[in-house]
Amino acid sequence: MHWTLFPVLALLVALVVVSGKAVRWKAATLSLLMLALSSWWLIDRLSGDGFNAAALYHMHADLEGAGISEFSGLIATFLGLVVLSLCALLLPRVRRFRDVAHGDGALAAFACVLLVAVAISPLPSDALRLYRNQRPVDYSAVAGEYVKPYQLIRRPRNIVWIYAESLERTYLDPVAFPGLTPNLTRLASQGLDVRDLDSVEGTGWTIAGMVASMCGVPLTTTPGDENSMGRMARFLPDADCLADYLGRQGYSNHFVGGADSAFAGKGRFLRSHGFEDVRDMAYYRDRGVAPAHFSEWGLHDDVLLEDAWQRFQSLSRAERPFMLVALTMDTHHPAGHLPVSCRGQPYRSRHGDIGLLHALKCSDRLIGALVDRIRNSPYADDTLIVVSSDHLAMPNDLSPVLADLHRENLLLFLGKDIAPRQFTASRGSPLDAGATLLQLLEPSIDAIGFGRSLLAARPARSASAAARAGDDDAYPRYLAYSRSLWTPDSSGDLRMDGDGRIAIGGQRVEPPVLLQYDDEGRLSGITLEDTVRQLARMRPGNVAAYVQRCIAFEDRVLDNEWCALLVDRERGARLVGETQLRRGVHVDAVSGRPARHGARARQPVTIANRIENADRGRYLLQLWTQQRPGTPFWLEAVSAQGEIVATHWVRPDALGRISLPLVLERPTDVLRLRAWLDPSERFAVERHALLPVRTYAAARKPAAGASARTSRSRG
Repeated sequence: MHWTLFPVLALLVALVVVSGKAVRWKAATLSLLMLALSSWWLIDRLSGDGFNAAALYHMHADLEGAGISEFSGLIATFLGLVVLSLCALLLPRVRRFRDVAHGDGALAAFACVLLVAVAISPLPSDALRLYRNQRPVDYSAVAGEYVKPYQLIRRPRNIVWIYAESLERTYLDPVAFPGLTPNLTRLASQGLDVRDLDSVEGTGWTIAGMVASMCGVPLTTTPGDENSMGRMARFLPDADCLADYLGRQGYSNHFVGGADSAFAGKGRFLRSHGFEDVRDMAYYRDRGVAPAHFSEWGLHDDVLLEDAWQRFQSLSRAERPFMLVALTMDTHHPAGHLPVSCRGQPYRSRHGDIGLLHALKCSDRLIGALVDRIRNSPYADDTLIVVSSDHLAMPNDLSPVLADLHRENLLLFLGKDIAPRQFTASRGSPLDAGATLLQLLEPSIDAIGFGRSLLAARPARSASAAARAGDDDAYPRYLAYSRSLWTPDSSGDLRMDGDGRIAIGGQRVEPPVLLQYDDEGRLSGITLEDTVRQLARMRPGNVAAYVQRCIAFEDRVLDNEWCALLVDRERGARLVGETQLRRGVHVDAVSGRPARHGARARQPVTIANRIENADRGRYLLQLWTQQRPGTPFWLEAVSAQGEIVATHWVRPDALGRISLPLVLERPTDVLRLRAWLDPSERFAVERHALLPVRTYAAARKPAAGASARTSRSRG
């Protein structure tokens, strides 16, 4: 964030204080701007590149397994910035300097300075970048460039691929970091050392770097939902990745990694694309590895790479070709981690006593030792070794040093027939790593996905070249094609399977979900978040199917749990129930009965989060509301496990009081309430009380505000 923004914000504060017109509006606008900038600051400190695709992905992907505690300092600072931003709302109370006579002038000046503040902030550029990469584009011009390799590998060799967490090649700079990476520097001089390998959009975080290098496609977000990984049953099901191809050639594929494989969908990616054995933090915990060998992120690298060596030996003895992938963890930002075997071996630097430097020196030693053991083993002649960074380093304790250096990814290839040399990949990116490996393995193969071998005699048109050339028209086509790989063979056919997921072509998605189709009936978007608003914003002429709980559409209790709202090109809408969904429907054949409210739906809104410590029994839940809808609505009580305890059709009385009878068949620690409302409606609860029926005589009568005819309870 540029320093010039701070005096501009100070000027905005002064203009609010001296203003005598629309003071509250200006204070609220300033507070919102400061909140947006505070959020950007936190995201930039985590991503190193502002609000980019990586930040968007992780906001909606599964964060299980992330070492959140490592960023407690950043989070505390962010909370302080939030408090400071909210303090702007108190500026209208400052009356000492207010000049009513110049109210119009101060208002005009505030508007102009506000526009300047927004313009010089990073918010517009990040928004424009995300729009360019997310906007719907026609990818047919690049579809023919996507390659699924088919050639036979005439001399199968084993592959060991070591992804070094955030260990970019910049750390090998002998001037900036003398003696930091002697082993990797030695290995770089003994094999194919790829230089100037830059990151491009969709490759700059761990799972994206792995997808890019193994599949030759950037990891992109599906329109509207940013790949909510817990809801997608398959990870890029139509992509053909390195392990998929090797599996068809008779290889077995294995992965060892110290972190939680659930984080960011890494385990789902590996299992979806040819890896039959995935070892992660849970695997090593189950095997009784001592707690001293774990950090907040997972297993330390010394234990991990020792297991990788044991795994390499056992797989080599099996005499079946294999690919073994190892992902290290100890050089993770911001400060790195030091395993037991490296304690007492510091790296002394002019930069100071920085923990990340010690971790980098340790990883250099451990990775070098593993590579040397493999190269000195009886199986060396039949093994290709790849050492690469998974992505460029995120913001860390060495960021001020890295900022003055030429940043480049690490990519080394070592093997019996690989002559030592350096190669400058001025048109390359991590997308091309897998294709380069394949050409070293089998010279007749020079591409996988959109990746192109960096060793090809003639530079080919590629996604990497388009991205590095800054072509804002070409590269988004590659991103759009990559998005289409999430829903192979998609059509207007929908079916709910036995697990309650919606089957769309080769993908299965957990509802609620909004599906949109283009003029040719092809699936153009899957939205898993903010679905009701996206449905309302849908342009006329689009065909859509919205699968949600039936009470989102109905004013009466249905036997079906799920319904699908089918919307045609004229905005006509029909509703089908779960029975028909399980048989299968086609969105173009808009069958079913007309939807009562047309192409509209209610959305669930949580109105009370913690109603605690209720034993088994009958209760009356009373709510006193501050703000409530003017029309009847559905109200649900939900347990902490997500079990729906009660559902009622509610008609609030004139006093704003709602009574909801509950039957709890087992004790519950926490209940939360949610109301199903139109997006334009608001609901606010002033207080609530959970009363046992035996202490409330009126509880046995029909609840005030609830229709007994339509109420139901479920244990």
